[in-house]
Amino acid sequence: MPDLFQKLKNIYHLLQAIAANAYYGFPANNLKVIGVTGTDGKTTTTHLIYHILKSAGKKVSMISSVYAEVGNKVYDTGFHVTTPDLFALFKFLKISADSHDEYFVLEVTSHALDQNRVFGIAFAAAVVTNITHEHLDYHKTYENYVEVKTKLLTSAKTTVVNKDDRSFSLLKTILTKNRKKFQTFGFNSKDADFRIDLDSKATLFNKYNFLAAYSVCRLLGISDQEIKESLVDFKLPQGRLHLVYDKNFKVMIDFAHTPNALDQLLGSLKKQYLKNAGRLIHVFGSAGLRDISKRPIMGEMTAQYSDVVILTEEDYRTEDPLSICKQIAEGVLDSDFKEVGSADLNNQSRKVYAIILDRQQAINTALKIAGKNDIVVLTGKGHEKSLARGKTEFDWNEEKAVKIALKKLK
Repeated sequence: MPDLFQKLKNIYHLLQAIAANAYYGFPANNLKVIGVTGTDGKTTTTHLIYHILKSAGKKVSMISSVYAEVGNKVYDTGFHVTTPDLFALFKFLKISADSHDEYFVLEVTSHALDQNRVFGIAFAAAVVTNITHEHLDYHKTYENYVEVKTKLLTSAKTTVVNKDDRSFSLLKTILTKNRKKFQTFGFNSKDADFRIDLDSKATLFNKYNFLAAYSVCRLLGISDQEIKESLVDFKLPQGRLHLVYDKNFKVMIDFAHTPNALDQLLGSLKKQYLKNAGRLIHVFGSAGLRDISKRPIMGEMTAQYSDVVILTEEDYRTEDPLSICKQIAEGVLDSDFKEVGSADLNNQSRKVYAIILDRQQAINTALKIAGKNDIVVLTGKGHEKSLARGKTEFDWNEEKAVKIALKKLK
């Protein structure tokens, strides 16, 4: 029954897409639409491509999970949204076409691809950042997940993929089967079509996003010099590797919410900032009614790099937040960590974790125990402006929560 329901839902979205195309006059036909997909890095890559094209003097609009910038006007895309509602999406495309844009950069999810929510868009170019462990509650298997992602790649005129990613072998098989030509980017693969030197520390965590954007823009005819010059003044999207406090200790916010994203983020922070005696204090949770199989793996990832872990709520919806935290803790306990009460998280502790369900209290505690040279990193919420508790969306701002916690320290 769930599969039948999903098929009917996909047919409904297809009919909606046809209607939206017709209503707005097939606006994508007047634009060179660039689709950005992948598990991690979609938003940053989308913003990078947009920034490069705009810096090169091109007329361009964009939709990402943070916001839409269409026709030189910024729009909020709503709570927990990546690819917008169908009619909103095609309305944005219409505004862009009417503004005489040449390009439109669109962040595309696997759900949007599977549910026909981008039907009718002829993509001029497509890029996949990576495909790692995520959304298996919906796609059931990793292979299905990869297969859905290739819908974007096979439909695009020009395609570029990450040759260093674990998904490459499977992607290559599927694309070859569909007789789809593609190009590659990578740092580790010497025969990748696109490679660049990125020696700036600021790009350590995001180097593959920079290379993905570079590759797409080179394929679109932007010169090497124009791209590299534009990268100098690029600012990461809101909630991505955002340093919100930097005095005795640091506090950083990031949207990372998959095992791979945590691995890349925490590993980079450890390497870049914690060469002294400072600790990495990690505050995070996992979304309810989403892929549960990733939870213990996320626990394993944080245990690999963190010294103190505080597990907390993160859009638990109708699930029990304590149960979610305990599932994450299964992975943490596979290491040498031990569970302690929140009162026992002192500023000397290492390899300990606690569960503090209230996210504000968890952040308050993390900052309270932070000592000289420590880094407190908050992941999972990033730019989002709400926190789903039960069936209600409560106002939430991660940066504001940090400021509240800092006031309590005075």
